[in-house]
Amino acid sequence: MENLVVDRPVPGRQAVALKAFARIADAWSLTLREAAMLADMSDSTWKRAKKAGFAGGLTKDQMLRLSALVGLYKSLELYFDEPISHEWVKLPNRGPEFDGARPVDAMIAGGLPKILRVRAYVDALRGGM
Repeated sequence: MENLVVDRPVPGRQAVALKAFARIADAWSLTLREAAMLADMSDSTWKRAKKAGFAGGLTKDQMLRLSALVGLYKSLELYFDEPISHEWVKLPNRGPEFDGARPVDAMIAGGLPKILRVRAYVDALRGGM
């Protein structure tokens, strides 16, 4: 019988991801609702999750979202100077992924697939697209 690899939540990684996203939400001046929706959580769960010692688990989708948002944050920090790097997600954008909407609204509406496309878009800008 082959050894099977089972995807299991790793509490330490989840705690790091939640802490990082909480800091990003603050840097981006996200509302409680915006942060919760980006993380695919209810407002009340996000309130609990952003505090140290959160005992709940995160789904694979939620971990992917948080990972992609951390990557997006890093890319924005590398591509833009402050304050634009922190304001970018809340500024109306005429880029191909946004059609005039704010990136945060586009990511909330489009879920994980849109979050991944926005991250790829900013990475492409950094690469000289």
